[in-house]
Amino acid sequence: MSREPRGPNEKLGTVLALAGISNAGLARRVNDLGAQRGLTLRYDKTSVARWVSKGMVPQGAAPHLIAAAIGSKLGRPVPLHEIGLADADPAPEVGLAFPRDIGQAVRSATELYRLDLAGRRGGVGIWQSLAGSFSVSAYATPASRWLISPADSSVAREPKDAEDGTTAASTTGTASPDAIPPQRVGHSDVTKLREAAEDARRWDSKYGGGDWRSSMVPECLRVDAAPLLLGSYSDEVGRSLFGATAELTRLAGWMAFDTGQQEAAQRYYIQALRLARAAADVPLGGYVLASMSLQATYRGFADEGVDLAQAALERNRGLATARTMSFFRLVEARAQAKSGDGPACGAALKSAEGWLERSRAGDPDPSWLDFYSHERFAADAAECYRDLRLPRQVRRFTEQALARPTEEFVRSHGLRLVVSAVAELESGNLDAACAAGARAVEVANRISSARTTEYVRDLMRRLEAYRDEPRVAELREQARPLLVAPA
Repeated sequence: MSREPRGPNEKLGTVLALAGISNAGLARRVNDLGAQRGLTLRYDKTSVARWVSKGMVPQGAAPHLIAAAIGSKLGRPVPLHEIGLADADPAPEVGLAFPRDIGQAVRSATELYRLDLAGRRGGVGIWQSLAGSFSVSAYATPASRWLISPADSSVAREPKDAEDGTTAASTTGTASPDAIPPQRVGHSDVTKLREAAEDARRWDSKYGGGDWRSSMVPECLRVDAAPLLLGSYSDEVGRSLFGATAELTRLAGWMAFDTGQQEAAQRYYIQALRLARAAADVPLGGYVLASMSLQATYRGFADEGVDLAQAALERNRGLATARTMSFFRLVEARAQAKSGDGPACGAALKSAEGWLERSRAGDPDPSWLDFYSHERFAADAAECYRDLRLPRQVRRFTEQALARPTEEFVRSHGLRLVVSAVAELESGNLDAACAAGARAVEVANRISSARTTEYVRDLMRRLEAYRDEPRVAELREQARPLLVAPA
């Protein structure tokens, strides 16, 4: 459905001509982007003609999908005003700001938590209305501001500050003159958030970001964390509160990333970095930057992935534990490998391994790093060598990564099996590739992870040349639910 005509939309027509996209081509791109977000759209060349010649404005997420489709062709973000759709239903820039002021930072984070729930209640929400709006350039300002000043001078929030502006009640849309006064936050409140983050991390590792238990993290942020952020607290309690909320927010971003919701993940990551700055927790801020780096690399922006990982490293020299520094170097190696720089990747891997060897059991490693082990290092090293097309090295590190399978990290085990299958295939071992692939598919069918599904699909594409082989046909049948379901 479209709004009433406003006259020809010359801006849209001009940009379409500049991008070299036909009416039919734009309609197809918009429909495809919508399908990736679970939307059933049936636009055609006539629809686009109406948008251009009559100035009709499509409803819902369509204007933002149009901008994303054109931006993908031009290789840069395209704002709505450039294509004459600035008065469409707004997709707020919520979650993209990295405010200098701590009060504005609180409002930015809590607004993201509130808006996200709108989608979960059956509305269009951030998962769909912001579809296709991921832009790696949005990470530039947050990263630079964090590097310049990774801590706020004070985060104390007195009752008068909490009452001056958005109150806790307003996060549910029910604020009124009789709203309940902001609560006084204590250490016990923060402890509950940290416990929620630890529980969610375990579920995410075992069942994937799309598992219903994991998906309760955004609800926890809205219902539990937001009222606390909007409450009153001392500087000491506030630092701890911001740290716990940053962990939860980063985790929400990681789960969105794992389920293929890249736009939502980006916004969570930016807010998590801002909250880590308020917590004065430099290692945690580095962890958020490492997560941003992995996303940028996964999305095909390897150079930006290198920059983000190196930003995490530079600010943490002399601050983070050896194990933490090892992980940051490993993330850099992933980006260097994706960019095709073998020597830089090798240097980063060597440094990561050296840092890991220097770590000790008694080191004060942060709890959010409890997943990182020698097996995890080997698994990521294997992926680096896969990207560099060195199957012998992939096999060597994959064997180490699979040496101690655990039920605690089911998703990671499934990803490692796929990498193993690819290495076997590239080494000419079809039987071994199919065997590892079958085990990976069994794992993928048990969890809810778009990344794992995409890894399996990539394996099946590589096996296409052997589709007439009985072993491959059997594996394809086993993987059929993954091949036909939306990633």
